[in-house]
Amino acid sequence: MKKRIIFLLSIILLVQCTKVPLTGRKQLSIIPNSELLPMSFTQYNEITKEGDVIHNSEWAGMVKNVGNRIKIAAETYMKQNGISDQLTGYNWEFKLLKGDSVVNAWCLPGGKVAFYTGIMPICKDEKGVAVVMGHEVAHAIANHGRERMSQGLVANGLVGGVAAALGENRSLTEEILLQSAGIGSQLGMLSYSRLHESEADKIGLIFMAIAGYNPNEAPAFWKRMAENKKTGTEIPEFLSTHPSTSERIKDLEKAIPEAMKYYKDEK
Repeated sequence: MKKRIIFLLSIILLVQCTKVPLTGRKQLSIIPNSELLPMSFTQYNEITKEGDVIHNSEWAGMVKNVGNRIKIAAETYMKQNGISDQLTGYNWEFKLLKGDSVVNAWCLPGGKVAFYTGIMPICKDEKGVAVVMGHEVAHAIANHGRERMSQGLVANGLVGGVAAALGENRSLTEEILLQSAGIGSQLGMLSYSRLHESEADKIGLIFMAIAGYNPNEAPAFWKRMAENKKTGTEIPEFLSTHPSTSERIKDLEKAIPEAMKYYKDEK
């Protein structure tokens, strides 16, 4: 009982001192990145096996180039605000995966991003990719995966950290990690919440603005996504647990003036 009380108190302390960059929102974080990131990188390598990765195509180059620009923008923001230490252990990668019917993109903790070919026609061009990329990089910077992973471990009684959880139930722990990024077989409690999605939208606008992409491109992308939803037979994965498109567009339009403060047109 005494150990349990000490553990619960430690969680409270972590919640008080762990905040999301840019927004300052307090978040649950019972897992150090030193434990989480190695597991995340292993899972990323498993998912992005060579046969599924597309190389040397216009789209693949676009994903990589835009990813690097957004990454530099995020790192610039963190450095300017004296919080670069929060990126310790990050190892960014940006890959395009085969999946013409998969309208999705995701990011695992530590900066491991993947786009599926199914979302590329909706992105349409580099500006559209920047909208999605800004959103995914924002998930990584905001540690949403770690937060949801923490919530998932607690909900399943696996509260001793990643190493202990892996030893107790490896398959469940790995599934929690994947679901925490919206990749798992069940997109339910463990997928990103609407709070996380809205937060990533707003942070992503700022990152794409710093990278030289006009934030006004975001509503246009989501209007194309809405059209795809109307013509498709299933809800795209990228919308399955997200706010409604109309609500999202309204929220983005409200957030654009703040993001425009960071935008400098390079053309």
